[in-house]
Amino acid sequence: MRAQHGCGSSSDHPGTGMAFSRIRKLDAPSRGIFRRAAVMLGSLLASLFLLHCLTDRCCTITPASASASPGQASSSSGRLFEDLRSLRTKRLVYEWTPGSARSSPVLADPLAGESLLLPPPDLVASRKVSPRFAGKLSPLGEGSKKLPQALIIGVKKGGTRALLEFLRVHPDIRAVGAEPHFFDRNYENGLEWYRELMPKTLEGQITMEKTPSYFVTREVPARISAMSRDTKLIVVVRDPVTRAISDYTQTLSKKPDIPSFESLTFKNRTTGLIDTSWSAIQIGIYAKHLDNWLQYFPMGQILFVSGERLISDPAGELGRVQDFLGLKRIITDKHFYFNQTKGFPCLKKAEGSSKPHCLGKTKGRTHPNIDPEVVQRLRDFYRPFNMKFYQMTGRFFGWED
Repeated sequence: MRAQHGCGSSSDHPGTGMAFSRIRKLDAPSRGIFRRAAVMLGSLLASLFLLHCLTDRCCTITPASASASPGQASSSSGRLFEDLRSLRTKRLVYEWTPGSARSSPVLADPLAGESLLLPPPDLVASRKVSPRFAGKLSPLGEGSKKLPQALIIGVKKGGTRALLEFLRVHPDIRAVGAEPHFFDRNYENGLEWYRELMPKTLEGQITMEKTPSYFVTREVPARISAMSRDTKLIVVVRDPVTRAISDYTQTLSKKPDIPSFESLTFKNRTTGLIDTSWSAIQIGIYAKHLDNWLQYFPMGQILFVSGERLISDPAGELGRVQDFLGLKRIITDKHFYFNQTKGFPCLKKAEGSSKPHCLGKTKGRTHPNIDPEVVQRLRDFYRPFNMKFYQMTGRFFGWED
């Protein structure tokens, strides 16, 4: 009886049978819940691991560890490692504020395999840089000095200063403010001296300088080519007659006792022979100077910017320059306003400033009145040179209008 009682069928005990039936009915859903919980837990662990690596705490992982099997698993591991390191580096770069870096100690980076400068302690203390990985930021934050990849080589009184100031708004352009005159006056100082004049740049930024006299100095093309045949060259050109008058006006402001423009223009005014030895006239013979440059650089490596359009449509000309330099068109119409008093465009915000900026008082001087007959003689003189220049550059500048 006890055996029957202890081992009796469920039919003898309907309550017990119903309980077991309920348990069996719950088994399948329970297993599904457990499976979903396991998947969620696995996803959470994977996410935590990725976050762990992005905060640079798993840099002891190697792309192909000894335990990894050869083939696809090893390749995937290597790609994952590189992706994580790239993401980590980008994050660290964006977190660090470059401008405040000062001289710092050196730390060896086990990933890069090289010694790196540490950022200053005050940056680490401010938590802008993690103390453990601060050494990996200095080369990215401080940058390095490089020889220029692009030069504004001319021409004087064409609008080179305006172009340089406008270009400096672009975050990927770093330029020297003063004219180095390296390739025409200081070449004997050597390339290292020249490099030291340059601003520090980050990876992907372009180093630039402008010296307008380069375009008309015969030795310069060969010297720049010796530095780098890949250097990109920018020439701002302007109506040669207007340019000559502007050139004279600048000289007159410094030397009020110089002869008149008319007397300097001619070797003999009676015969009407133009004095091409006068620099104000000689600079405007653009075709002659360009011939010299084309012996060392292909035309595709030289961009000609219209000085007139730089005034009437600065964003349009800057767009061409940005395209030529391989940069995104960041400088647009929104950066400019036209100053009626000066008669040329100004920046709404200059580089490193939140205030409007116009070129100095030395720009936009009022030209003296020149004898119209002399102006016409000059136009006749320049016409054949201008036509040749149009043909060489494939661009019509409209200086005869």
